[in-house]
Amino acid sequence: MAQASGVRIGWDDLPESVHAAVAAILGGPVVEAVSQVGGFSPGTADRVRLADGSRAFVKAVSAAQNEHSVELHRTEARVTAALPADVPAPRLLGFHDDGTWVALVFADVEGRQPHVPWQDDEVTAVLDALQRLAVPVSGLPTLPSLLAGNFAGWRRLAADPPVSLDPWAASNLDLLVELADRGAEALAGDRLVHVDIRADNLLIRPDGSVMVVDWPAAAVGAPWFDTLSLLLNIRLYGGEISDSVLDVFEPDPADVTAVVAGLAAFFTDRAREPDPPGLPTLRRFQQDQADVMLPWLRARLDAGLS
Repeated sequence: MAQASGVRIGWDDLPESVHAAVAAILGGPVVEAVSQVGGFSPGTADRVRLADGSRAFVKAVSAAQNEHSVELHRTEARVTAALPADVPAPRLLGFHDDGTWVALVFADVEGRQPHVPWQDDEVTAVLDALQRLAVPVSGLPTLPSLLAGNFAGWRRLAADPPVSLDPWAASNLDLLVELADRGAEALAGDRLVHVDIRADNLLIRPDGSVMVVDWPAAAVGAPWFDTLSLLLNIRLYGGEISDSVLDVFEPDPADVTAVVAGLAAFFTDRAREPDPPGLPTLRRFQQDQADVMLPWLRARLDAGLS
């Protein structure tokens, strides 16, 4: 199975101007940087230490690595600076943008990614964090507008079905288009949604609590979407969980099925594209998720949850 990873540059690959900007934000130069693995970015991701022992987390990228990553970093800076204080997310200490290089400096979080296959206690901790995350917010893109184009993947596939398309999907494209259209509409809401919940975007702290990292896709919408994304990740990597964990948000089961259809559309459609620069495992990872979504969708339809 493909892992979330990019061909990362390191701290030493950053120009001195970025090192100086980070030092200005932190109040002193970095004396040690340890690269962190995981995540779909070709930029740096380093836990850094200053001479006085204080620590921070720095991520930086330029268009030379990937133009889209630069815009994601700029968006993440805006989002994290505006997050409510009680959201379980790292605090943004500063932001550097010289038009070429973009660097974000966060408070360091002592923690690790969840174990995979998923363990029950860590699943419970993440579910608790996702409930605390789902606070009322404004000023972010709406989740339906953010995902409507992605959920239209079945429509694109129906227009030109690839020979590799799953036979069940190929014979049910009209239904899948209808479901995915409903799925986009079902995600309207007024709560903060991270949108990209998966193991490599979560940190388990020494006390067992959870911090949610990497916020460029944040939106306002239905609060149960992040928990649905967690369900997908657990199905992908292994672990015991039931769709009933969504019941705390009281979604319409037919809406949940429609969103599962929309996500299946997104991953199936995007997996056909070439890998972006610096992200050689992205399409394989998306195909792995499509391979999980379709059986999940069929099971919900067979159970009458539509």
